Amino acid sequence: MDIFEKTHQFTAAKEAIKEGYYPYFIPLNENEGTEVVYKGHRLIMCGSNNYLGLTTHPKVREAAMEAIRRYGTSCTGSRFLNGTLEMHEELERRLAKWVKKEAALVFSTGMQANLGAVSAIVGRGDYVILDKDDHASIVDGARLSFGEIARFRHNDVTHLEKVLQSLPESAGKLVVVDGVFSMGGDLALLKEMVPVCQKYGARLMVDDAHGMGVMGGGRGTAEELGVTAQVDLIMSTFSKSFASLGGFIAGDEDVVHYIKHHARSLIFSASIPPANAAAALAALEIMEQEPERVQRVIHIGKKMKKSFEEMGYNTGNSQTPIIPIIIGDDQKTFFFWKALFEAGVFVNPVISPAVPPGMQLLRTSYMATHTDEQLDQVLEIFYQIGKQMAII
Repeated sequence: MDIFEKTHQFTAAKEAIKEGYYPYFIPLNENEGTEVVYKGHRLIMCGSNNYLGLTTHPKVREAAMEAIRRYGTSCTGSRFLNGTLEMHEELERRLAKWVKKEAALVFSTGMQANLGAVSAIVGRGDYVILDKDDHASIVDGARLSFGEIARFRHNDVTHLEKVLQSLPESAGKLVVVDGVFSMGGDLALLKEMVPVCQKYGARLMVDDAHGMGVMGGGRGTAEELGVTAQVDLIMSTFSKSFASLGGFIAGDEDVVHYIKHHARSLIFSASIPPANAAAALAALEIMEQEPERVQRVIHIGKKMKKSFEEMGYNTGNSQTPIIPIIIGDDQKTFFFWKALFEAGVFVNPVISPAVPPGMQLLRTSYMATHTDEQLDQVLEIFYQIGKQMAII
């Protein structure tokens, strides 16, 4: 059999494109943060992870441009060899202090941070235990490790304990969860997980890609829930609140030092470019100096969730500015997305298998820089289309 045969049989996306309901890989002409332009059509962006609205902040832009002027566009090498700048180490020191850990290590992407950290720590004879809703990068990091994978039901601490109880007492164990789950906007039950992990000698790692810059005054979900000291590893990305590209892992100095010398995704990848490191540093400084941005995005999240629920939408268990609009059907989700897009609202449709059958949804997310006028316009459009389609 020709190994390419599967590629010829994959027609679903082409059919959706032909019918005008393909919602992915949309090439934008402009991206101004809260608004984007597609083929001259201006839309309010309610699908971005730019939670603090810093991608267009003058300080972030200038920091990136100044780094290019000083260092050029790339380090052209691995952190392990010639690709480490003083700026990388300054960023690591600042990040460690921000999340209240001894040390941090910067990777070129958030995906690489999870791939590298999990696969470095979990070895033969060890177990990595995952929430069933964990991000794909966590799952792939577990697959790359030489350890065994176990899973527990989403945010089910009782089931987590049963899983841990079933594992060999002598085995090393790492529990990895999202701090904020990217589709549902709900928080991991870290406060309840900590004593269970401690009881069975398991270490706890939190992927806070969507919590950093938003929860806990910007310091993340562990800080929000008061368990930073009890969480062993904190990971996050620069592609959300940090308005850049990259990622990091933070924890005890010895643990981070070990990951630094064993994470293949760090050792065999070129380092984060100077402009991205400088942008992340500038974003971190703004988080420190302008706490009102965090307060604003939390306020917006609460406003939008309350308004959607009053209209009759199902928003699940969101506790963050990520607010799912649960539709429960693939076709209705695509039709609703298309109608919103044409009316001037950009959201993200999520269907099976990314979510379980019956949980198909429109993922909406909000920025500190959204104006009240923009939000009211979004709500009005959702109300009108929801009524027309008999979803509310």
